[in-house]
Amino acid sequence: MARRENPEINAGSMADIAFLLLIFFLVTTTMDVDQGISRKLPEKQDPNAPPPNIKEKNIFDVLVNRNNEILVQNEYVEIGDIRQMAKDFIDNGGGVDAEGNPCDWCNGARDPESSDHPKKAVISIESNRGTNYATFISVQNELVAAYNELRDAYSLKNYGVKFDELSLEKQKKIKEDIYPQIISERPPVKN
Repeated sequence: MARRENPEINAGSMADIAFLLLIFFLVTTTMDVDQGISRKLPEKQDPNAPPPNIKEKNIFDVLVNRNNEILVQNEYVEIGDIRQMAKDFIDNGGGVDAEGNPCDWCNGARDPESSDHPKKAVISIESNRGTNYATFISVQNELVAAYNELRDAYSLKNYGVKFDELSLEKQKKIKEDIYPQIISERPPVKN
């Protein structure tokens, strides 16, 4: 039997093929993008502008210390209690808004010592530089959830559907005119 020689493989085009495959996979591969916290940053304020005149009763103070203890309105609370306390404060309806209109939709206790109107209710968060990041975010989530629950309840009562199912126009009206989210974050303290 005759001996056959093995044909040689031209390896010159292998590099071209490998390069094309590399380019193909780089172009078609999707990369996971880390998602951050959805936050609207405040607009830059004029440093010479006078601070707004806010009554003390319209401020809901939340303090998270370096031991991750939460102080709300000078009372130590657990994270699970913040949402209901914030809802009670925002939805109090104990007075009128800046135009003199009462809160006809508020279901609160109408306590004259608590917030006047959802448009005047300000939630102020202060933390410490030693505060655990997860605790601070959990507190923020509870406060945002309070607004979301109030908006859902209003939407269900007046439109028969949840807030997320409303048209963008109605959502905007509720966010701006009914339950505007007013959360102030003070710079962390060093001690």
